[in-house]
Amino acid sequence: MMKAIFNYTCLFLLFVLTSFSGKKEQKINIVFIGDSITEGGALANPKTEAPPIYVAQLLKQHKGISSVNVNNKGFSGHTTVDFLPKNDIDFPKVVKVADLFAQDKTAVLLFSIMLGTNDSAMFGPNGAPVQAVQYKDNLSALINTLIEKYPDAKFVIQYPLWYSPNTDNNTGYMQEGLDRLSSYFPQIETLYGEYKLSHPNKVYLGDNGVFRFFQKSHKKLFKPENGKHGVFYLHPNAEGSKALAEFWAKGILKAINQ
Repeated sequence: MMKAIFNYTCLFLLFVLTSFSGKKEQKINIVFIGDSITEGGALANPKTEAPPIYVAQLLKQHKGISSVNVNNKGFSGHTTVDFLPKNDIDFPKVVKVADLFAQDKTAVLLFSIMLGTNDSAMFGPNGAPVQAVQYKDNLSALINTLIEKYPDAKFVIQYPLWYSPNTDNNTGYMQEGLDRLSSYFPQIETLYGEYKLSHPNKVYLGDNGVFRFFQKSHKKLFKPENGKHGVFYLHPNAEGSKALAEFWAKGILKAINQ
């Protein structure tokens, strides 16, 4: 009798130890939604140097992650207006790849969203200038539709990058655009607060230090480009792409670990 009790005790302890020995490794499928910065527009080889590629490399280094698949849906010059489901421009492209990713029920489906640079322009991109409240409403419409279609997915709203106040490449950004871009940040945080209540553990914020980091080191991290008002800084270079990926990875890790 004592021997049987001892054996059952050993089995129970073994079960407890194996159950708590560590988290199960996760598979992650990420759809990146963005503009030319996400696309890697200023890079020599976007297919190997765009930020989503570096994000995948960074995430694979974590012990709790077994595999990472990414798909880059960054489109040069595009805005939140282009991604609105009702406009049928970029949204079908997002859904097409997300449907494929969602077939793997063993993987976490995640959307990483960084939009706003083109929204903030004075003229040029679709819908620009997009005012702050409308920017929030556009993001909300996009995320709400994706949540309804992919109820198990997670979302990270990444903060837009700084650009130089003389930026004008036949699309007018300038100081007015930069000020408008900054006005989006409180809207992002308000939107996050709303989702925290309505959809707990679904929507997360990226690292808000990215704007100031790129502003401080812009000559090192951006490709200098010639415009109507001199050399401007808008698109990250290869080093900037790696730095941006580090900021994005922080928000993504926060989302998948909660």
